[in-house]
Amino acid sequence: MSALTSLARLEATAAGVARPLATVRHCHVSDAPLVLVPLKLAGEAAAPLAVMAGSRPDDPSLLVVPQPRNRDLRFAFAAGFARLVLNHVETSHGAVEELPPAKDGEERIRYGNAPQFLVPNRGGVAFLRLMGRSTRFRSTEGPYAVDPAVPVLGRWLTWFADRHDHPGSSLLGAMTEMLRLHWATGQSSLEDGNLAALMGWIDPPDGLDGPSAAARAEDPVVSPPAGPATDPTFDNEVLAPAVAAYDRAGPGSAAEERLRTALAGQLTPTWDLMWRAVELLRALPEGASVPQRWERDRDAFTYYHQTFGEAYPQARRDPPVRAARRLHDLERAQDAYDAQRAFDDPLVMAEHRLSGQAFGGVVAECDPTRLDETGKRPKLRPHLRVSTQDPVRLDAGTTVCNAARPALKGKIMEIDDGAILLELTGGMGRKLTPEPGAVPQVGDRVCFTSLTDGSFGAAKFPDREDTPWTHGGPPEEYVPTNEDAKEDWS
Repeated sequence: MSALTSLARLEATAAGVARPLATVRHCHVSDAPLVLVPLKLAGEAAAPLAVMAGSRPDDPSLLVVPQPRNRDLRFAFAAGFARLVLNHVETSHGAVEELPPAKDGEERIRYGNAPQFLVPNRGGVAFLRLMGRSTRFRSTEGPYAVDPAVPVLGRWLTWFADRHDHPGSSLLGAMTEMLRLHWATGQSSLEDGNLAALMGWIDPPDGLDGPSAAARAEDPVVSPPAGPATDPTFDNEVLAPAVAAYDRAGPGSAAEERLRTALAGQLTPTWDLMWRAVELLRALPEGASVPQRWERDRDAFTYYHQTFGEAYPQARRDPPVRAARRLHDLERAQDAYDAQRAFDDPLVMAEHRLSGQAFGGVVAECDPTRLDETGKRPKLRPHLRVSTQDPVRLDAGTTVCNAARPALKGKIMEIDDGAILLELTGGMGRKLTPEPGAVPQVGDRVCFTSLTDGSFGAAKFPDREDTPWTHGGPPEEYVPTNEDAKEDWS
């Protein structure tokens, strides 16, 4: 936990209400996201119990498995769930946009929009991931055939769960994570995983402060758990008798309707909380880099949707080269995401200023037309001297960029008693005189940071046949090295 986050938590504790950690919204929120509130049977990792889903707060759909241990009922539930999810996927992509050709001349397209799924917490993401794994390999023929939509659902759920791991992606969001990115509460990080308690600090009901609202949220009668696990008291006193009554009465009975009513009562409070949280996020101004990240989400969705019919279901485990490539892509995305958030938000940049990765101050001296004539041709290399009181932990020679204009890059020449001499190297135009307004003037407040959007390029990975046998490639051919070995080998 950083110093500023700790301070915000202390202030939230003193004030009894959450404190902001951001001045802008760092995630995309669609106009009509598909909100999913899932429940599963206790003690059964992949036994769905119910889900409340919908794209409008006043029109939820409730799917229930009256006997989660019954395989046929579970896959009938999966088929109904597939219709909801696949309908959202197919109706959310919008019109096709024509893009400029790629470097190799290949034509490119991008959908104008993409589906967004919102679940209450990380447990909801794990539930979708596990449900995807348990359905994407199911056969649609033979004695245990399932509805053809079920394996399609599994492949899409797996893809969205994998995309959730991608830093900055908004295709699948856990609401507790999205809220914690923007507000600090006076409770522990573990308690912040409870959506009702977290919302109690951020948006407490009238007449209550944050601690009182969070304490109230711990009462499972007033605020049932946001899933996917259910409350043990509810399991023992309500759910178990209702399922037993259904087993005796069968489908279409009053016992099934009572079970649906009981599960709806568990899901409705979380459903309402989810839409309140959506409105809170929408009220924040969108960060400048959010549309760019959403474009990348749309690119990824467009590619997967266009190639869906040609691809096989995702493997249970990535082969070594693909796993290494995925890890590299995630590290690049995290690096870019951290930089973009800092460039968008002065509160986030303040964290990096405290850690020494950035510094802010006032321009004390400026030579905007300075030329470097040591090479064959002169180059525009203005000098800035910035007075700062920030703890600077960057060395001379470090490349930095302007937080307000990341294209304006420079190099630290010397650090001397609260003053930093910078040589600007890029972002000022192509002429020997800088473009108007490109170079900060004396008296301007500036902030420079070593963070860069995409600080390292894509790596090259070998083909599978070129990797050693320990990482999936073929074993090397054995060649004897002496006469005795050759005789034994023959």
